[in-house]
Amino acid sequence: MSMDYLAYIDMFLTGDDDALVERFFAEDCAMHSGSGVRSGKQGMREFLAWAHDGVRECPRIQHYVQDENTIFADIDMDFHATRHRPDFPFGEMFPGDSITVKFLARYDLDDAGRITRLTTAAWPPEQGVTRLAPLGGHPSQLAAYDAYAAAFSAGDPARYTRFYTDDVVLELSSLPPIRGAQAIADFYSEMFKSVRETLTIHSLDADDERLIVDCTSRFTAVQDAPDFVVGALAKGDYIDVRVIVTYALREGRICHIGVQRGGEPVTTRA
Repeated sequence: MSMDYLAYIDMFLTGDDDALVERFFAEDCAMHSGSGVRSGKQGMREFLAWAHDGVRECPRIQHYVQDENTIFADIDMDFHATRHRPDFPFGEMFPGDSITVKFLARYDLDDAGRITRLTTAAWPPEQGVTRLAPLGGHPSQLAAYDAYAAAFSAGDPARYTRFYTDDVVLELSSLPPIRGAQAIADFYSEMFKSVRETLTIHSLDADDERLIVDCTSRFTAVQDAPDFVVGALAKGDYIDVRVIVTYALREGRICHIGVQRGGEPVTTRA
């Protein structure tokens, strides 16, 4: 019985590591890489939990060949960070960072088509790899949006503005349009001095032309903000607002942001 390698890749792209290991790996499997050997399903689960803690790993197959017991694959692997990983094997990553690493992988299979041994070799980051546009409908681009949202929530304009065109326009119902990546960065950097905004994503619909995101924006006062546009806040108060955000894309970068409320603000006092 041969393994369906493309089904393996599809499941890998979901980020459900436990399901991946359970379905595609043999009980006595082993993974051999430059960083060491992991043995058994539990060893694989522990390694993947560590490797993917705050980092989505998204394979893009360039070529592969397969016979009954072996698969060889040339993979461009995208990594997208949603939290700070100073210990990440391919270099320190912050929320909003993305890197691509080329892998060669050999999968040895048992008679049931499950992986008994996975052997990988990797190039230095960004060497000899193909590129995806930053955002769009591919699973890796959806993971990149999560990295963008994490960078925005972290108040890191140097990283979240990488996803913008220079002439991006932000339209909020309560303010005139804000035009340009630097103007948006300046607006939020000033706001974040008193009120921090964090995004919780509920759903994301995407293609190469636009993203539609259903999310909750939480505005938390780090100091008194009596004139905050959504509602007056004292230090420690927060307001939750359900919003629908539509991002228009140009060549994979955000060129227009439209925000509509999906519900009434809910204020919680410290």
